[in-house]
Amino acid sequence: MKLDTIHSKILEQLQINARISNTAIAKQVGISSPAVTERIKKLEDSGVIEGYYAKVSHLELGYHFRALITVRAFMGRLKPFLHNVQSFEEVVNCYRITGNENIVMEVVLNNQHHLEKFIDQLITYGETKTQIILSNVVLNNPILKK
Repeated sequence: MKLDTIHSKILEQLQINARISNTAIAKQVGISSPAVTERIKKLEDSGVIEGYYAKVSHLELGYHFRALITVRAFMGRLKPFLHNVQSFEEVVNCYRITGNENIVMEVVLNNQHHLEKFIDQLITYGETKTQIILSNVVLNNPILKK
């Protein structure tokens, strides 16, 4: 799909607030609300828009720690890890990466004891490194068309 500046402005508005009305977007980008609706539908159908999500507070749900954990899988343990990682309720995001480690995960945890138990579960798959997330510096910055 060929994107023009109007598409880019619509995408920017949706990335800032996915619940913004089509009327509000239309006012921001200078086209009619039905035209915005049609463009959004085309963006969804083409796969440019992959979905819409609610941002949930880990703190309000009782998770007082967020961490990044990398895993350097032992020989023959990467595939079992990839199969099982989706069942770990602590994992918010998981990426397969290049470099010395194979995996980086963002996790939410109740407390330090929960972190220790989770790491004990992970070390059967490989060597781990953990960094506690202190705060967000940049979060969900809109992706703009080049």
